[in-house]
Amino acid sequence: MSIVDDFYVWLEAERRYSPLTVRNYRRDVSAFIAWLGIAPEVFDPAVVTREDVCDWATYLFERRKLKASSVNRSIASLRTLWRWMLSREHVDRDIMKGMRGYKMPKRLPVFVPETRMDDVVAELREDIASEDFERVRDALMVLLIYTGGLRLSELVAANCDDLAADFSSLRVMGKGRKERVQPIVGSLKGVLKKYFGLISSQNICTAQKKALILSKKGERINRRTVERIVERKLKMVGVEGKASPHVLRHTFATQLLNDGADLREIQELLGHGSLRATQVYTHNDFERLKDVYHSCHPRERREP
Repeated sequence: MSIVDDFYVWLEAERRYSPLTVRNYRRDVSAFIAWLGIAPEVFDPAVVTREDVCDWATYLFERRKLKASSVNRSIASLRTLWRWMLSREHVDRDIMKGMRGYKMPKRLPVFVPETRMDDVVAELREDIASEDFERVRDALMVLLIYTGGLRLSELVAANCDDLAADFSSLRVMGKGRKERVQPIVGSLKGVLKKYFGLISSQNICTAQKKALILSKKGERINRRTVERIVERKLKMVGVEGKASPHVLRHTFATQLLNDGADLREIQELLGHGSLRATQVYTHNDFERLKDVYHSCHPRERREP
């Protein structure tokens, strides 16, 4: 087994990263080694220099036309690889030490305005009132993400036994395999009961599958299906721009902040490892305050 193969095993077995994260690391490292013109099985990190990494980053920018965020991810993957190799004595120095990422333009989280979300929820109520399994399930998924701030991966991975017996909370496994218990709003309890009732009455699942969200065939639903459903539901009521599960998660956090929730509380609900990741929502709140100021302050509408 090659050095890089050992690295991938370490990511999966010891760091316990998700298959998606391991795949991203594998893609970044493999692309760099291929660019060097070295076969993975004979990769010798001792011949790689810091200049090689800088040239690689330049290639990604100028030839591949990648954004700073993508280049930084590639560099971060190599940084992790070199730290691991240093700890295993595959190398005697860390060529990535002190190498900083490239500055990225500041982007505010995209969210759906509260008035527009009212329209979305109104449409979902009609779905909930039906006896069609998929309509009820789709409404449940959108509402779980919107009212709970769940990540797409957390929703897809959720199991029935993660639900509290009274449907008051859901245990989720977040990034870095950090577990948290997410409250479920009271109005969703009835939706959950109906959802499980339809699974039973329509024989959606007869094998006691443990997945919480199921396809019509009784299998665990996949990520792409959830993304497609969320996008369709949001676009149906006129949501413009990006319409995704992550946008619903941003909407959850933004509305909590606008309604006075503390940043620390939002951090816990989102499952963020640090407050810094949560603080980006304060920028959205400031933009909202500026809009209110410019539209309402009397001196903004006439000369001082």
